[in-house]
Amino acid sequence: MKSPAPASKYFLYARKSTDDAEHQLLSIPAQIDELRTFAEKEGLNIVDTIIESKTAKVPGRELFNQMLDRIEKGEAQGILAWHPDRLARNAVDSGRIVYLLDRNILSDLKFPTFWFQNTPQGLFMLSIAFGQSKYYVDSLSENTKRGLRQKVRRGECAGLAPLGYLNDRLNKKAIIDPKVAPIIKELFEIYSKGNSTFESLSLFLESKGVISRGDIPIHKSRITFILSNPFYCGFFRFNKEIYQGIHQPLITKKLFDEVQAVIKRKTHIYPQKSLDFPFTGLIKCGECGMMVTAEHHIRRYETVNHTVDFIYYRCTRKSKLSSCSQPFIRQEILTAQLNQHIQKVSLSTSDHDWLIKRLEEDRRQQRSEVLVIVQEFKKDLVSINEKLSKLLDSYLDNVVSREDYLIKKENLFSSKKTIEQRINTLEQSPNKWLEPMREFFNTALTADKIASDNINLFQKREFLKKTGSNLILKNRIVDCDLPDQWAALLRRPTSRNLEARAGIEPAQ
Repeated sequence: MKSPAPASKYFLYARKSTDDAEHQLLSIPAQIDELRTFAEKEGLNIVDTIIESKTAKVPGRELFNQMLDRIEKGEAQGILAWHPDRLARNAVDSGRIVYLLDRNILSDLKFPTFWFQNTPQGLFMLSIAFGQSKYYVDSLSENTKRGLRQKVRRGECAGLAPLGYLNDRLNKKAIIDPKVAPIIKELFEIYSKGNSTFESLSLFLESKGVISRGDIPIHKSRITFILSNPFYCGFFRFNKEIYQGIHQPLITKKLFDEVQAVIKRKTHIYPQKSLDFPFTGLIKCGECGMMVTAEHHIRRYETVNHTVDFIYYRCTRKSKLSSCSQPFIRQEILTAQLNQHIQKVSLSTSDHDWLIKRLEEDRRQQRSEVLVIVQEFKKDLVSINEKLSKLLDSYLDNVVSREDYLIKKENLFSSKKTIEQRINTLEQSPNKWLEPMREFFNTALTADKIASDNINLFQKREFLKKTGSNLILKNRIVDCDLPDQWAALLRRPTSRNLEARAGIEPAQ
């Protein structure tokens, strides 16, 4: 039987699994008081007190290793600790202690809560205690992971809620932050238009009072993360896998997809210049493809002591591939040509009334047709759910690799969310598409009035932008390539012919 040498020296070792000094005050002093009382009762010679606040789950505790090194040098022959789990919770550290005991370099261990003697039976019981300590840590980790997985399956995102949401600790879910959420939603809407940079978005958030810690603007890398986070449209990622969340989406899936498309294109956005002339930034040069700009000139007639303002439009000539020879054109001449293009798409009152009447008929018919479309979408949802179930079975049966499983699952979830939002849109507003068409006809009704007004030139600009006209200036002539719906309007028959084709008796 091995026994401790006379007048053995002991190291007092106290440990807590945290680096938080405030929490240590609740445990470390209590351990030390109990251990010192125990040492006085047993008559132990304590040569040094070692306090460490690091986990014993993995090897590498600096003070613990220094203590064992000092024991090998003969500074002490024993260790006093509260429990074996204070010394080791991993196989490396526990194996080193047992090896020192076997070689009698470490002759004794003392614990107020655990019996130990340096005998084969004592070493066996110590090994069991170390094994239980490791099992506790391993099972705690596994139980924690299992709890997280179960939470994720319920649609609850683990961790802190992203900017725009708050953590509801009572109900264990993320809720919309009424103060910040509208700002984040506006952030998505602004970027989806494709004319913003991450720096400008940072300044936008700062102007709204949304800043990082330290009162500094939010960095563009974090804005990139926000705009790419599917949490805002109802999903969340956990362990690189996408899940359906139970939290309320802040934006639609359509808006999220539009933002991702803008990010993917990595559009180079140039800051907008102040608009001093009505038609700049609207017309392209027909020779080199550059934008047409404007110049303001003043000519003074000395004989009559009078000055005249002239505005000329010309190509910016910024093409590096070729020089441009296109001449200037005066604003009056340009405006006259634009008026002709605007008048081409004008609607008479009778044609407008007939088209609005047909829209109302389509609106009534659409109500019945939308039910059929919704039913088809719901069938698609059932099919996607079946595919998700089969995909999961294939993954669990090792038929599909984890990488392929994650990719296919994310694609199916994306399709599912898109269909759900389409159903929701159709059910809430089945005739939503009719309103843009009504606005289209109303815009065409005002075309003749806008063309005849040569004072408010910016109104002409807005009309041409609304029609999506592709204006080209070459040899002082403006050509207009209208979109399909406006081109169709040019080819339209009169309202009487339309009624005749539809089988409607003309009004007397």
